[in-house]
Amino acid sequence: MLSIYGIKNCDSVKKAIAFFKKNDLAYNFIDFTQTPVEENKIQNWLQYTDTKTLFNSRSTTYRELKLKELKLDDAQKIIWMAKENKLIKRPVVEYNDTIVVGFNEDNYKGVFL
Repeated sequence: MLSIYGIKNCDSVKKAIAFFKKNDLAYNFIDFTQTPVEENKIQNWLQYTDTKTLFNSRSTTYRELKLKELKLDDAQKIIWMAKENKLIKRPVVEYNDTIVVGFNEDNYKGVFL
């Protein structure tokens, strides 16, 4: 089964959920605001992707926290993502021992269909 991590009101998450529904793919949705993702889960994801892909440096949270000024290294980014899950690019989809970050319909078709 697919697991989708994100926030209910995120447009990319909404598109991903719509894609899975349209294609009759069962999924489990985990909302960061109700079930925060901890550092060990992020470390697990980083076995399949890199910090640059997972860390959302374009988010409102990133700007509000003024993290650009801190010039974070990868280890610090991981700590911040665990502390503030809204710094994780969304959605994160776990599927068959891999993850897909973000929403791209063509990519989703290739991976999930």
